Amino acid sequence: MTPEINTKKRIVIKIGSSSLTSINGEVSRRKVEKLVDEVVRLKDDGFEVLLVSSGAVSAGYRRLGYLTRPESLPEKQASASIGQGLLIETYSDIFMSHGYVASQILITRDDFSDEHRYNNARNTINVLLERGIVPIVNENDTISMDFLKFGDNDTLSAKVAGLVDADQLIILSDIDGLYDADPRKDENAKLLDEVNEITPEIEAAAGDPGSANGTGGMKSKIEAIKIAMASGISSFLGNATTKHIVYDAVNHDAKGSYFDPKNNIQNLNRKKQWIAFNSGPEGEVTVNPTTREAIINEKISIHPTDLHTVSGRFDQGAVVKIIDVTGEVIGLGIVNYSSKALNQLINKTEIEMKDYQNAAIESKHLVCHLDKEVPVNDLITN
Repeated sequence: MTPEINTKKRIVIKIGSSSLTSINGEVSRRKVEKLVDEVVRLKDDGFEVLLVSSGAVSAGYRRLGYLTRPESLPEKQASASIGQGLLIETYSDIFMSHGYVASQILITRDDFSDEHRYNNARNTINVLLERGIVPIVNENDTISMDFLKFGDNDTLSAKVAGLVDADQLIILSDIDGLYDADPRKDENAKLLDEVNEITPEIEAAAGDPGSANGTGGMKSKIEAIKIAMASGISSFLGNATTKHIVYDAVNHDAKGSYFDPKNNIQNLNRKKQWIAFNSGPEGEVTVNPTTREAIINEKISIHPTDLHTVSGRFDQGAVVKIIDVTGEVIGLGIVNYSSKALNQLINKTEIEMKDYQNAAIESKHLVCHLDKEVPVNDLITN
């Protein structure tokens, strides 16, 4: 591959449990040192770097007295409470030896679904990055419930990349990149160097979860990359054990798979990213068949007269699902009226609507099919 001129400034690196811990489930200082050395090299070159690090449960379960990774939620959370401390202690010690300070940020999905907390997290991370600190982000596994989790740190890393307006997301794993078939089962599988679109064939080739020490397989990485691409962020997937993998990935000269979002016409701004990937819909509105295509293709605002039915109870400012009369979810949006008000308005005539000029959902607060490449159902993760 031919190296490109480096113009990236803010990099999010996600690293999995198996790339940080030994086969016995303890923190591998050697592996952490390798990663930190590469981050330091980027920092020395003027980059802002944020790490999304897995490994808390794997790092802590042996200190809790288990010989293998526990299965129950309370045992995993207890392991994480130990492992989080061990991980950040190791990171801090090694970064400090290079003259850099590391910070710890433990996030729950609620921090993303609440817009005020979302913006507060963004502001905090921006201060850290601007001051030269290396934030190390992980889901707060000690308190997160299974039904409220991001699912895995692949998804978290993509959402964090969007949160901080990253220039590149680097996902490090125990595989060289994305193949056109499962290389563990097909010796003729080929590594895909450049990917411009996540096709159904690519998703089918992603297969099942990978190593036992982690929670995210190739499928979760593809879902994360879809989020990054929809946000206009380029991504890279490669093997954490490859020499200089991070530095070379930033310079487009590493073995692995590069994902280019240039073909994604509709890059989402920060507000729409939050609506699409992080908000929790509180109700549903059904649009009339005559306005469905205009909403999707022309991204027009939705007015009360465009609505067929309203379901659920919600207040003004809530996020709702937008569905058509067949029940297909076609979008998400922030409403300007409560469910009670909308139910009253959709039965009014145009003359009676003269005092209600506000759109039900303004186009600037509306996310529909992303050029039909990423259906909105795929955006409503977790």
